[in-house]
Amino acid sequence: MFILLLLVNLLVALSVCYLIARIFRKPVQKILERLVGEEIYTAWSNYLIFAVYVVGISSGVRLWDLGKYIEPGSAGAPPMQLNADRWVLEVYRTIVGALEGDAWMLLVFFIFALMAFVIVKGLELRRQPVPSPEAPKKKGKP
Repeated sequence: MFILLLLVNLLVALSVCYLIARIFRKPVQKILERLVGEEIYTAWSNYLIFAVYVVGISSGVRLWDLGKYIEPGSAGAPPMQLNADRWVLEVYRTIVGALEGDAWMLLVFFIFALMAFVIVKGLELRRQPVPSPEAPKKKGKP
């Protein structure tokens, strides 16, 4: 029964990560294309999607918490029994854990991407030529 719970949690976490990766793939690609250039943005984008899976699955499938179903409790008490209510609770914890882990990871990514965007934009503005005040102004037709 424990192995089945572990497999179900893994599949649920994998499904949640798939949805998150699918939702955020294009925004991540656009941000990275703007920041790092066309040559390597696909590699960085693929790495970030891989990180979504790793963080989501490791946050959703909490092995140390699931151990309570196979390890004896305190004072030699038998392990907790898996019933329908605990199954629902564990699947819910898996969904929330995967979402929470990926949300934090993507938040950190977007914060650093925003800082990098501000830096890149500032450098672009410095490179633009400043019009001299002596240049004649063009007059438009009245």
